[in-house]
Amino acid sequence: MSAAPREFGAGPLAQVAAVVYTVLVVELLMLATAAPGLMLLVLLDRSPSNLPLVALCAVPLGPALSAALYALHHRRADLTELRPAAAFWRGYRANVLGVLKVWVPLLVWLTILALNLTYFRAAGVPGWWAVLLVLVAVAASLWGLGALVITSLFAFRVTDVARLSLYFLAHTPGVAFGNACLLVVAVAVVVLLTEVVLALLGSLFALALLRNSRPVIAQIRQEFTA
Repeated sequence: MSAAPREFGAGPLAQVAAVVYTVLVVELLMLATAAPGLMLLVLLDRSPSNLPLVALCAVPLGPALSAALYALHHRRADLTELRPAAAFWRGYRANVLGVLKVWVPLLVWLTILALNLTYFRAAGVPGWWAVLLVLVAVAASLWGLGALVITSLFAFRVTDVARLSLYFLAHTPGVAFGNACLLVVAVAVVVLLTEVVLALLGSLFALALLRNSRPVIAQIRQEFTA
């Protein structure tokens, strides 16, 4: 008895093609929406005095990354039902204001920390102060990544997003460790190569962040949504 014919778009090769296509489309849209800041960023010298401008250039990146997370989370495995561009723009429109309420304060805080790290010797403070600033910056970055994921996929108030991100940062060490590894890779790419290379890997970064955050997403869906 012969097996039933497999539908087009349901095979493993088609599923791989669907993932590749989705990632490429999301990457192009991320670059397009973050382009105003990226174009200015490549023109800036790597000088500590330009840190506030770097933060300003990074403002469009928050909504772009959020829309990428939304589109990748809602991607279809069926090759015949792929609409990553529509999902990206739907996520961008729905989350842009909420994301900026989290993203902009995070950038301001990280800029303050970076400036303090840069000039801490001139201030005459002890060396352990620099270690403390680095730890605070890492914790703030991990909190920000968690808040970005929550804001992108769920409709919570900003205060609730902040509390949930802090809660899961403390209670899901595996997720925190995975995201910390992503941060290390991102910083290494920027330091050893350029910000442009990191931008070109943006959709892969979003996909990895999404996969790291699956336990958090599942628990929020189970415990905090109807």
